This record gives sequence, C-alpha cells and structure tokens, in this order.
Amino acid sequence: MLLAGAALGAAKPHVMSFAKWTAIRWCVGPNEGKCLDLKMRALYVHGRTRESTLGASHEISERLFVVRRAFRVNDALPGDTATASGWVWQRGGWLLVDRSTGQISAIALPEFDPYHSVASWFRDYAAYCGVSDDGKKVFAIVF
Repeated sequence: MLLAGAALGAAKPHVMSFAKWTAIRWCVGPNEGKCLDLKMRALYVHGRTRESTLGASHEISERLFVVRRAFRVNDALPGDTATASGWVWQRGGWLLVDRSTGQISAIALPEFDPYHSVASWFRDYAAYCGVSDDGKKVFAIVF
C-alpha cells in the first residue's frame, strides 16, 4: 500500500525538445518588399508542438531557458481571392521555458518592439533597444 502511494505521488519528468531547423521568409519594409530568410524550429513538450521559435535558446539556469517566439498571422482580408496566401510569419517576444514543470510563459520586456528590437542575453539579463509608444524615441534598456 505504501509503495502504491509513493508511485502515485512521483513527479513525471517533462520531455522538451526542438524540431529541426526550417527556413521561413520574413518580409520587411514599407510594402513588405524585402524578404529575409530566418531559421525557425518548433518547440515540443511531450511530443506535441507548443510554440514556434526563432534563433538559439539561451540558458538562464539549469531549469530555465529563454527563446524568441515566431508566429503566423493571416494577413488576408475577407474579400481577397482564395488563391492568394495570406499567412505571413512574424517575430514575437521572448518565451521563458521551465524544464521542470513544462510551463512556457511570455516574458514582458518593457518597451520591447518585436519588429525592431533584438535582445542580447547574459545570464538572466537582457539588453536591447526599446522603442517608445509613438516610435520617435529609442532607449537602451537592460532588464
């Protein structure tokens, strides 16, 4: 009876892995005329796709790491033709991933603009250029 109770109370290990790299097109500019190639890979938790990520992950501790999020947006309007694909890739913010619990949460970096900002990580500090709400000021931020 004691062994059965101990077996039920044991923590399940969380299996987290990344898929292989895939090249995606990210279009930038005023009319999205310039397209860049980015490397994207899926983040799996227990064999199921949870998020799409860009770039390498950064280890914060033995339990935590951060990685940049990527997502697809349907940019087509309802009146557009069905032949035109409206799905485009966008860069997102940063995700904090906990290996021990399998939890993925978004990090709210102040004044971080996913379109313009690129963060450099050192341990649990992020340094980046933040953009004001009106887009006229740029701040150097360490968070």
